[in-house]
Amino acid sequence: MPDAPPTTFDAIVIGAGAAGLFCAGVAGQLGVKVLLVDHAEKVAEKIRISGGGRCNFTNRDLDARAPQKHFLGDNPHFCRSALARYTPQDFMALAQKHGIPFHEKHKGQLFGDRSSDDFIRMLLAECAAGGVTHWQPCSVTALAMAGDVYEARTSRGTVQARSVVIATGGLSIPKIGASDFGYRIAQQFGLKIVPPRPALVPLTFDGEAWAPFAQLAGLALPVRIETGTKKERVAFDEDLLFTHRGLSGPAVLQVSSYWKEGTAIRIDLAPGHDLAAELLAAKARGSRKLIANELAQWVPTRLADAWVQQDPAWQRPVNEAGDKSLQQLAQRLSAWELVPTGTEGYRKAEVTAGGVDTRELSSQTLEASRQPGLYFIGEAVDVTGWLGGYNFQWAWASAHACAQALAGR
Repeated sequence: MPDAPPTTFDAIVIGAGAAGLFCAGVAGQLGVKVLLVDHAEKVAEKIRISGGGRCNFTNRDLDARAPQKHFLGDNPHFCRSALARYTPQDFMALAQKHGIPFHEKHKGQLFGDRSSDDFIRMLLAECAAGGVTHWQPCSVTALAMAGDVYEARTSRGTVQARSVVIATGGLSIPKIGASDFGYRIAQQFGLKIVPPRPALVPLTFDGEAWAPFAQLAGLALPVRIETGTKKERVAFDEDLLFTHRGLSGPAVLQVSSYWKEGTAIRIDLAPGHDLAAELLAAKARGSRKLIANELAQWVPTRLADAWVQQDPAWQRPVNEAGDKSLQQLAQRLSAWELVPTGTEGYRKAEVTAGGVDTRELSSQTLEASRQPGLYFIGEAVDVTGWLGGYNFQWAWASAHACAQALAGR
């Protein structure tokens, strides 16, 4: 028997994560006949695990006029158009329409009050309202042109559509189904890729050099952290977390997106304090406290103890210490410079930096300029946001821009 003729849709959206779900729902409600497919068993696992299970779904502080403040990529201005047309306030209004309560944690970060599942149910409801056909689990084994339409071979049969949207994300967190599918499709159609790398990821350090600090695993404190020099210098005021293998916490996740292999990071462990002046003043008062005990006013006790163990000159009462050794200790604590040996990789990375080169795409529609009808949205694109809801807002905004373009076709 001959094969059954392919099922036809206006658009196929590949990937049922944040960007794919939202794009399919918006496009469907604009009258586009959409097929949404995903190879994973569960829908939107990244939404489910985000924000400690509460979903940090956007950031109120996002300034669409200057996206380069919170996004990086080879062209950080690329995302401005989509972000200006679909704002955090727009997504907040959608959440309110669905009766989802949320709150601001700090620095503009918005979280659901209850569970990430609220947002997954909302996106599925939006897809249902748009009449979206949803096949999952369903893998796409090949994508090719058949005349002037795209033909996708899937585990549920062959389908055709004038438009295909790649919303398959990046390489981060492979255990929930991350794959390089989007990059392979881009390369198949001759589009350039900015080499992917783990971002928003813990940094690791060598065994011997890290030995004095490995015992601090679990310790957290507010710091100022920076990397890069001159124009490329970036700094964050966030919390640092010591781990058995290195450093994590919001401070390190933020700086990791900018860190380049072989270069240093610099950490002020007592931001807002002039430790040299404080220690010298304590000495002038005749303080008989051990240096570690004096330091414990400004940094955690365990951290103070770990630092003074590195030099016998620091293991004595303040009034017996030399001015120079107090100043050296203060300088080390205020400008701790260390070179990471690497990162925890995609296994622990919250997002993937790099991806489909934005010079290949329209910033208005996310369509490939040299391949009509092929679109890339969300994390598959070389647009990476800071920690704190920015990457989800890029998912919503890029999906919305693409959905509008699909309806316009």
